[in-house]
Amino acid sequence: MKEKLIATFKEKFGDGGDIRSYFAPGRVNLIGEHTDYNGGHVFPCALTIGTYFIARKREDRALRFYSTNFDSLGIIESSLDNLVWSKEADWTNYPMGVMWAFGEKGYEITNGFDILLCGNIPNGSGLSSSASVEVGTGVLLRDMYGFDVSMIDIALIGQYSENNFNKVNCGIMDQFAIAMGKKDNAIFLDTADLSYEYAPIVLKDAKIVIACSNKKRGLGDSKYNERRAECEEALAELQTVVDIKSLGELDEAQFEQYKSAIKSEVRQRRAKHAVYENQRTIKAVAALKAGDIEEFGKLMIASHDSLRDDYEVTGKELDTLVASALKQDGVIGSRMTGAGFGGCTVSIVKNDNIDAFIENVGKEYKDTIGYAADFYVVEVGDGAGTI
Repeated sequence: MKEKLIATFKEKFGDGGDIRSYFAPGRVNLIGEHTDYNGGHVFPCALTIGTYFIARKREDRALRFYSTNFDSLGIIESSLDNLVWSKEADWTNYPMGVMWAFGEKGYEITNGFDILLCGNIPNGSGLSSSASVEVGTGVLLRDMYGFDVSMIDIALIGQYSENNFNKVNCGIMDQFAIAMGKKDNAIFLDTADLSYEYAPIVLKDAKIVIACSNKKRGLGDSKYNERRAECEEALAELQTVVDIKSLGELDEAQFEQYKSAIKSEVRQRRAKHAVYENQRTIKAVAALKAGDIEEFGKLMIASHDSLRDDYEVTGKELDTLVASALKQDGVIGSRMTGAGFGGCTVSIVKNDNIDAFIENVGKEYKDTIGYAADFYVVEVGDGAGTI
């Protein structure tokens, strides 16, 4: 793959110079959805699919980008003197946003780049192709300039760029998982203080199967920001009766005690999801550590139900995939993953049942929705770095 991409890079940008290569994975969140901006816990892992970068520093300040995924767009050109979001910049808003954010944080970028990207994460799938590009760009900048930044710093700068340059009010989970991923482990992350621990993913005779709904969605134009605002309003109402900084500080009993302070039934359901989902995530990691994969699966299912009924971010496509998955033999758990409104589901399926699972769920989905889903049997990989 690397040699082939370098050849394409030379074809597009010419030979010579110090050409370097990087990889940033995608991620899937096993449980803990819409908790990361509510001060709760998440449990993501990095995948072995992701984004490849081939890059070379230039003598001038020009930026030239090419993606094999968007070949029809050709080479998109910009400059370090014009790091502003624009519709015309298309996907290059993500790497440019990170360059802008490094500058905002005091790291001066003096020379432009030729950069080729190639991703094998389905676009708009909810497996964090945008965060993969952000973290990969951060790793590239650190390597090319020798910046003294940690992988956690790179994750935070990536989040800052998405919030402030691309105007998507995302939490830290995606960038953190992609920066800090560890092979065969998920990350139990407390988003309130960024404390984390690695938990081995021991699925015995089962694997993680991702189903991509192929319903395209963009976070910025979805109801993501609306949900976040609803939670912030619910938190402000709760703060009139209890001393908390985030919804993640409450357990289920405390939420039930104080929920009447939230004056809207809709906001009450949004906050309930944030609180209960955080507790489910804590319980799920404990179950996994104890080797109780069946309990982990039950908590995944409860997570999806809450995302459907209380948070209302699933939609017909994801609900169809999960409902069909739960009818199949050998399925331990299934739920939507990512922000919702399209994207993917994640299921844990016994090895002997994977082929039948893909065939049966795929058929029911196409019959119901009218177009096909794509399936990926994935492995848990390391975080971003040079290759």
